[in-house]
Amino acid sequence: MTRKHKTILFSTLIIVMLLLGVYFFKNNNYQQKNGTRIRIDTPTLFVHGWGSSYHAEESMVTYAQKQHATNSVIRADVDPNGKVTLLGTIKNRAKNPIVEVNLQNNKSIFTGINNQITAMNKSSNYIKDVITALQKRYRFNRINLVGHSMGNLQIAYYLRNNAANAHMPHLNKQVSIAGHYNGYIGEQGAPNKTVLSRADKPWQMSAGYRVLLSLRKKFPRNAAVLNIYGDTGNGSDGDVTVNSARSYRYLVSKRAHSYQEKEIRGPRAQHSKLHENRQVDRLLVNFLW
Repeated sequence: MTRKHKTILFSTLIIVMLLLGVYFFKNNNYQQKNGTRIRIDTPTLFVHGWGSSYHAEESMVTYAQKQHATNSVIRADVDPNGKVTLLGTIKNRAKNPIVEVNLQNNKSIFTGINNQITAMNKSSNYIKDVITALQKRYRFNRINLVGHSMGNLQIAYYLRNNAANAHMPHLNKQVSIAGHYNGYIGEQGAPNKTVLSRADKPWQMSAGYRVLLSLRKKFPRNAAVLNIYGDTGNGSDGDVTVNSARSYRYLVSKRAHSYQEKEIRGPRAQHSKLHENRQVDRLLVNFLW
């Protein structure tokens, strides 16, 4: 082979390699810009309560796995500044993926903020942070939200602030477990006893409940809601009265596609035991999936 032929061959190889490099660069850039992220089924976020962690969600999630309602579970660790670390991967064609939200700031305490409403409003951004982190990795248009105790208020404030946000996925289904919408027992500034009208409107409203009244005009119209609350025998679950939990109906039922309530009774209906109650597990799985 002459020097001329070698030069031509070498030049051809260089050109081919350059073309391949440009192709792969453009293809990768196209994927990033056009979202060749994995498309997944509607993810379900579980949000724990005050002072808790994702461990409070494990019993419900394990039940869903045993019932073959889901085959994909990941965790979203959220630091106090809202930085989200996704642990695990939702694989392509995963069935009803679940995201266990784990908040490091699990008491919604912020430096310089003493007002509970302001703190809860800020804390609700953690929900948005998790959803945004998921959107960077996966493609989905709808989402399910499950909350226990304080997690319900974070979800409610998130919906209040983002229901009309076109960049956020549509709410598909919401499960509220032991939600203290009109205050918890002993809460300063909340009614000692919540009395409801025929429409489940509290005669006396806490300051936080008044802030959430805007949900009556903002709650997603196509969403289905299941409200689960407990009664250990005295009209409460020990921390939240039945009527405080039921007051959520007045905020959302006229806009929600559907709204239903389920009361759990007996010793296992205690506030912190509701997320480890088999009856709750069945209700949740049947409603969501």
